[in-house]
Amino acid sequence: MPNQDHDDLLFDEQDLLEEDQELLESIPPDLDETLLQEARFWTGIMKEHALFIELGLPADRRDLRAEAARFNRLFARLERALDRTSRLGGRLLQHLQRALVAFINFKERLLRLLLACRLPGGALYPLLIDHITREAKRFLHLLSKPELENRLHALLNEQVFWLRVMKEHAAFVRQLLDPSERTLIAQAEEFVIIFSRLSETANEFESMASANPPSFNTVRRFTNEVIQQTIALRNFKAAAYELLLECQLLGIFSSPLLADHIRREADKFLGELALFTPTEANSK
Repeated sequence: MPNQDHDDLLFDEQDLLEEDQELLESIPPDLDETLLQEARFWTGIMKEHALFIELGLPADRRDLRAEAARFNRLFARLERALDRTSRLGGRLLQHLQRALVAFINFKERLLRLLLACRLPGGALYPLLIDHITREAKRFLHLLSKPELENRLHALLNEQVFWLRVMKEHAAFVRQLLDPSERTLIAQAEEFVIIFSRLSETANEFESMASANPPSFNTVRRFTNEVIQQTIALRNFKAAAYELLLECQLLGIFSSPLLADHIRREADKFLGELALFTPTEANSK
């Protein structure tokens, strides 16, 4: 099947900054600032996803590697455009949404190939592709500017999403470490156990919260535990990144950037939690 070049997604960065002022002025400034910050963070994450995919694909699939490289360049251009604007809307927002839809479709196509055993010789776990596809879909959902839920539902929704992400990060690190790195493997395995438990609890609390209780103080205690464990995992990721930079860690990491990438996502989770419990989440 021939690959799409996604030529229809190419754009001139300066062109995209000449926004439709009527569209921009219809966006509340406080919501727009939040949306712009989200877009800047996630667009950088998408750019790196494309790089990791390219590095992990089989050497003989030049078509797929070239497609991943095009997405890397596309999100790099979008990242530069976002850094140069103070408002997100108009054609820039539309272009970002179109790029995300195309990237999600590419990731899902890769997952279908992996599940059908049609990508031998690569270094991409099916769960990794599913993981980064879920992140892209969340980004696309955020760009639709949905109405905010009540604080309890919003907090638990963040925890359900991010705790699964944190659990899978620990599992990926465990699998990328050389078998001789027994201490680090044991630490990663402990994080898998901890975040599996936290993720299961968050799912149960989210289900309970659907009854709209007048108070749910257990969630406050649980959130404090989540913060402390996420800080510990973030520090573990940061240490792994430093060790990779200094060539003091054995494994099959495609790039030290991967460890920094997942560290930044842990910081993002802590930042989200800080919106609900600023004292605890900021004491990191």
